[in-house]
Amino acid sequence: MIHPTLTAQHSTAFLSPQAALSWQSAVPHGLPTVWVDSSRRFQTVLGFGAAFTEAAAVTWQALPAQQQREFMQACFSRDDGHGYTLCRVHMNSCDFALGNYAHVEREDDFALESFSMARDEQALLPMIKAAQEVARASGQEIRLLASPWSPPAWMKTTGVMNHGGELREDCRAAWAQCYVRFIQAYAAHGVPIWGVTVQNEPEALQRWDSCLYSAEQERDFVRDHLGPALQAAGLGHVRIIVWDHNRDRMVERVSVVLSDAAAARYVWGCGFHWYGEDHFNHVQLVHDAWPDKHLLFTEGCQEGGPHHGSWALGERYAKSMIEDMNRWTEGWIDWNLLLNEEGGPNHVGNLCSAPLMADRATGQLIRQNSYAYIGHFSRFVRPGAQRVLCAASRERLEVIAFRHPDGSVALIALNRSEDALPFAIGSAQGWASTELPARSIATYCW
Repeated sequence: MIHPTLTAQHSTAFLSPQAALSWQSAVPHGLPTVWVDSSRRFQTVLGFGAAFTEAAAVTWQALPAQQQREFMQACFSRDDGHGYTLCRVHMNSCDFALGNYAHVEREDDFALESFSMARDEQALLPMIKAAQEVARASGQEIRLLASPWSPPAWMKTTGVMNHGGELREDCRAAWAQCYVRFIQAYAAHGVPIWGVTVQNEPEALQRWDSCLYSAEQERDFVRDHLGPALQAAGLGHVRIIVWDHNRDRMVERVSVVLSDAAAARYVWGCGFHWYGEDHFNHVQLVHDAWPDKHLLFTEGCQEGGPHHGSWALGERYAKSMIEDMNRWTEGWIDWNLLLNEEGGPNHVGNLCSAPLMADRATGQLIRQNSYAYIGHFSRFVRPGAQRVLCAASRERLEVIAFRHPDGSVALIALNRSEDALPFAIGSAQGWASTELPARSIATYCW
């Protein structure tokens, strides 16, 4: 039997179980097909999740206690939520913080004597610990990726955290030690760091927290400072991820870093975002050129406000997840876990949407359709699953499939057209006929 779950625009279906489908031996005549061969396996899935930001944390803290628990269950429970296991957190401030701050504020403190976790202890760490508790109750652990938006202002050529600038050459060693101290401090709070990226969006000169690195500067920092610093501190198990920016230039940037064997030895893989043009083929090119390295989607959101009621939100998520993971991406991390009804707070007014939003007037959680679309992946494709061979005979059927260690299979099918799409699912078990409504997504499990 096949057990479908459906979300569709022109209905009330929202992660809704549907009637089971039966396998038949005969091939249905005249229908488009989706073929799944679970014996042909590819990359192993790390998981799905989103980012803990100061904005998300203070928004969560302001919710009534019941809604705080509801949010945690919705995101981190494997039993009745998305079961998130792969998340991100910012080192120092980002645009979705309440203002600029750094863990080492005292100027010229190369010894990091003023290093402090006081800001994270106010909101970020309490939120992360609450999420850990829910995840562990479901038998899961959260892998946490840490990313800096900017070094402390005094370590930069511009003397400010916003508006780009570069890391001062004489501060590279101290900045690498900031990673070490951050990882150690989080571990002391019972929050292990799974990996780090070198710099969030290293080619973006933003009006908020940002820092520019050329490909050569990123290579040299990893090779000469960050990699050795982590190794010397006994943190060689912490993965280093380069680029952490859009797909457009990921091939060129990774090529520069990985062409240096001394730098490449420290690099686990490449992280990327979705802003700008899609360039899904670049994800495949990076895998083809460096199949021993890993690919991770590290940030995506709908910019320009909350976008309440927009159906395109969810479709953008699903399209990207299907395309990226069909090209060897191992995990997919959304941006803010939670925002308020305006798409903030954000200390420079860079408001965005989030799958879960909190109405400050009522204290209620708002579930965008993007929440459901992500759930069609995260609820049914668990860490340790492997992508398997899957192909559709019509381009309008956008598909991907996974096999779990216990042999169970999850097929995800997306229909972004205005017409219903009848089709037949084929596998070693036989054939089953179904229909995907207009503007919908479905997960089929067997």
